[in-house]
Amino acid sequence: MGYLETLKHPVIARLSLIQLISYFGTWFSQVAIFSMIVAYGADAITIAFTAAMAMLPAVILAPVIGIIIDRVDFKKLMMTLLLIEIAMTLSFTFINSLEYVWVLMLLIFIRSSAASLLFSAEMALFPKIVKGEMLKNTNEIHSIIWSLSYASGMAVGGIITYYVGYDAAFIIDAVLYSIAALLLLGLKLSLEKAVHTDSNWQMFKDGFNYLKSRKKILHLIFLHAAIGLTSFDALITLLADFQYKEIIAVPLTIGLMNATRAVGLMIGPFIIGKIINKENLHYFFLLQGFAIILWSKMEYNFYLGLIALFVTGFFITTLWSYTYLLIQEETEAKYMGRVISYNDMFFMLSNVTTALFIGYASKGGISLESITMVLGFGFVFVALYYLWFKKRYL
Repeated sequence: MGYLETLKHPVIARLSLIQLISYFGTWFSQVAIFSMIVAYGADAITIAFTAAMAMLPAVILAPVIGIIIDRVDFKKLMMTLLLIEIAMTLSFTFINSLEYVWVLMLLIFIRSSAASLLFSAEMALFPKIVKGEMLKNTNEIHSIIWSLSYASGMAVGGIITYYVGYDAAFIIDAVLYSIAALLLLGLKLSLEKAVHTDSNWQMFKDGFNYLKSRKKILHLIFLHAAIGLTSFDALITLLADFQYKEIIAVPLTIGLMNATRAVGLMIGPFIIGKIINKENLHYFFLLQGFAIILWSKMEYNFYLGLIALFVTGFFITTLWSYTYLLIQEETEAKYMGRVISYNDMFFMLSNVTTALFIGYASKGGISLESITMVLGFGFVFVALYYLWFKKRYL
């Protein structure tokens, strides 16, 4: 079954279109956010915390997110979350100096809380409406859409931010979220309503105990979380600010670097998705690590760095979607929302840790090349961890 056949499913098709528009808007305004704080004079730690703030909600709110997903109607939940994202994005236009960076971080936190909840709700929904090869394709389509939105959003966002400014980018982003909300009105979703008679506290305990008793799922969650080592937002912003700003303007640099990586993210699944499996997964973890190490050695040159950055993106999407599939297949439907939210918690915790490591290591005088190389060697360790996991559980 191919991607086009999977997209014939009416729910998958409409949700994919909504994802394409909303994700494009998210990355479109991401360039404006980082370009804005660089222009206001933000240091490495501020940049790192701004990057981390977009990831913290999934870490802090995971238990609550899981219960909400398992209790609330998907369509009503999604509409509410899109409206929150619109309101927070418009509020970015009121930030006019670094003095209000704490307000910006709060707004980012709230918008990202809505985005995290929306994402987890979608990933918990997919296994309920499709199975097997179709579920695998759906995950990969979702990843490709994310990558396409990332590439185009970063590229266009960089250009728009450079020529018309931050506020215009935020307003355009809010309009895109509004279009996604209008498309959601036409979503026809027929699911058997799950009845939960337990209290929220009991649901929390049941979900936690279920996860704690499934060691295999826990190891898969840790493997999936390793993809967070590719959270390069802070690193790319620092490279743009410290090394490349004499070559090209910071907004254009951030947009071009992220777009180049995202092209690799988008192309990779069409090739790797056909051959990746449980037996050879460790090789792809190794290749991801080697690609990042290659990038670290080529960062001294902007154009060589772009080539290496493309290679780093080539494996990420497939590793993300395939490890997510393994978790979905191992989880019982009644616990899906809670397990998915815990999975996203660990994944985002990995992203936050990576962002803070980049910021504090740079502040401590460690070169960006060395920081990048450490992230690459992290995947070598993950490959060894998977070999141990495969021997014990597969």
